[in-house]
Amino acid sequence: MSAKSAINKEVFIPHDEKMLAAVQVRRRTKKKIPFLATGGQGDYMTFICLSVTNKKPTSLSITKVKQFQGSSSFIKRSQWTIDQLRQVNGIDSNKDCPEFDLMFENAFDQWVAGSAGEKCTFIQILHHTCQRYSLARKPEFVNCQSKLLGGNSILHSAADSVTSAVQKASQALNERGERLGRAEERTADMMNSAEQFAVTAHKVRQYVSKIYYSA
Repeated sequence: MSAKSAINKEVFIPHDEKMLAAVQVRRRTKKKIPFLATGGQGDYMTFICLSVTNKKPTSLSITKVKQFQGSSSFIKRSQWTIDQLRQVNGIDSNKDCPEFDLMFENAFDQWVAGSAGEKCTFIQILHHTCQRYSLARKPEFVNCQSKLLGGNSILHSAADSVTSAVQKASQALNERGERLGRAEERTADMMNSAEQFAVTAHKVRQYVSKIYYSA
């Protein structure tokens, strides 16, 4: 099981939520904290997750989840509602880069994702989700590539791929139906030919028998 699947299973599903996206991150500027809240020093992985409640009215949240070294479990550290998110800064609108900032009402975090691709996917899903759920106050997206905020996005590409797959499957079924139809026609022709041959053969036998008994 991947880390993201495990986070969804351990952190969100028990609270009747569904994780929509997650990105592994590290801080661009480290905080000077000599001891962790658990009482000891150690390394950990951090994930920023976007989730939605299964029950209505729908509620969106951004959650900071950590996994400490030597532990297989994931711990929820901080959580904000999407209404508390004020700004998403993609840092550079001209090229892919792993850096991004999240500004909330009471917090500001500067992150570096594991890769530019992970960061772009997270921001794109975040933007798409904010537009889909028609929030009263939508966060501002600045310094983000246009492909992440609309146009030929990977979300649209994925939808196009699904549509294409459905069309291909439908075409294949139609072609199969046509082949079966042609096969049924050939079978019917063969049956008709066989019946005609049987009738002709019967007539021939009758004719031969008549000649034989007349002789």
